This record gives sequence, C-alpha cells and structure tokens, in this order.
Amino acid sequence: MEKDIVIDGLKIRYDETGPEGAPAVVLMHGWGCDHTTVRSIAATLEQGMHVYSIDLPGHGRSDEPDGVWGIEDFTRLVEKFISTLGIVQPVLVGHSFGGRISILLSSRNDIPKVVLVDSAGVKPKRGFTYYRKVYTFKLIKNLIMLIYGKEKGKLKVEAWRGRKGSADYRNSSPVMRAVMSKCVNEDLCHVMPRIKASTLLIWGEDDTATPLADAKTMERLIPDAGLVSFAGCGHYSFLDNPGGFRAVLREFLKNEMKSKTNQ
Repeated sequence: MEKDIVIDGLKIRYDETGPEGAPAVVLMHGWGCDHTTVRSIAATLEQGMHVYSIDLPGHGRSDEPDGVWGIEDFTRLVEKFISTLGIVQPVLVGHSFGGRISILLSSRNDIPKVVLVDSAGVKPKRGFTYYRKVYTFKLIKNLIMLIYGKEKGKLKVEAWRGRKGSADYRNSSPVMRAVMSKCVNEDLCHVMPRIKASTLLIWGEDDTATPLADAKTMERLIPDAGLVSFAGCGHYSFLDNPGGFRAVLREFLKNEMKSKTNQ
C-alpha cells in the first residue's frame, strides 16, 4: 500500500507491503528511479518480510530536497523515516544510489544485514579524458558568463550541461542535477570498515555504471561481506537475471523470511 509521510517538511512517498510482525526491510532504489523500479525485489522480500520501499527525495512522488544535498542529508532523512515509523533493526537493500545510503546508514546504526545491488559508493578513478572535459567545461562556463552576464549566463550554462550530460543528468531538474554532481563525487570507502552487518554484494559483471571492481573493493573493505556476480548482466542485475537474483536473495535472508512462518 502506498503511503505518504512528512519528514522535515518534505513529503515522502513509500510503499508498505508484507506480513505484519515480520522482520522489517527498507528498500531503496537507484538514481532517476522510484520504488516501482525495484518492485520485483519487493515482491520477493514481501513473501516473508515487512517491506518499506521508499521514493527517495527528488524521485517518484517524493518532494525534492530543499537544497543541494549530499549523501549525509539523504541518510539522515532515511534514519528519521525509520525512527518515525518505529522500524526496529531493519535489513537494508539498496540498488545503485540507494546503496550509497545503505552503506553510510549501516556504518553507524544497528543493522543486522545489508544487501548492496550494483551499488555506488566507490569514487570513480578519473583519467585524462575526464579532467580534459572538466577544464573544458570550466573554460566554456567562464566565457558564457562573461558574454551573457551572471543571470542569463547561468541559464545558458545549465542548458548546455543538460545537452552534454548523462541521461540521468539530462532528465533531472536543476536542483537534482546539482545534488547528483555532489553525490557522485563522494567516496564512502572510509566508512565501509565500520559496517558490522553481514553484507551481500550482488553485481552484474558487465556493469559499466558501477564496475565489478567497485564490488571487489567493497568486499575487501566491509568486514563481513560476500560477493555474487552474474555474467552477462549490467547495472540492473536484478532485472537482467531475475531468477538467479531471487535465489541468492532468498538464501541470504532465509532466516528472516521464514521467521514469520515459524511463529
């Protein structure tokens, strides 16, 4: 059932499914998506767990952030979501951007298990081509501002970035573009060793958004982590190999999913 909750003045949409009294799980989607994108994951989890699937701020039917948020801001909101609804020791499942929040949240809270699906969180290594693009953009930006002035120049720069940016960037509002630019450069490797939860990493071996090398870094840094990767799958491994994904997820959470039936 879809519901709304207001946290710090922001309306947050979430879908709540699964048996009452069952172990809780908070499910978080990736950038540019909403809770419907990970509906197949929720359908697996709700067979034995109580699922809270969130539209993160600026996504789906949730309000946009009131400023240029970083991962800390998103994580604090999810922490308040959990506290406000009285959710006790939830399992965290995060895809891509949702994985970033899962990493930071589980590094400082009592979380029993975490599932990171093609998760972001390792800052990409930048080569010459990237820095050439960055400095080219800065040069063009300064020229545009000089020619058109501050206000009109800002509009021209934003339009140019929208044409040249990634699909996620182009499809975002100006506020969410700024948020994305900030979040994508945040490296969470330093908090990974603090995660005490048993952690499952599920990855597509052909993922180009968050490469398999990122998963191997997380497996090395998170004390109790294990990696399962699927050949021929990309950034949405749960959609590319739904059968394999369900089997791995059920095995990892088998104790939580059967606890309700044993009551």
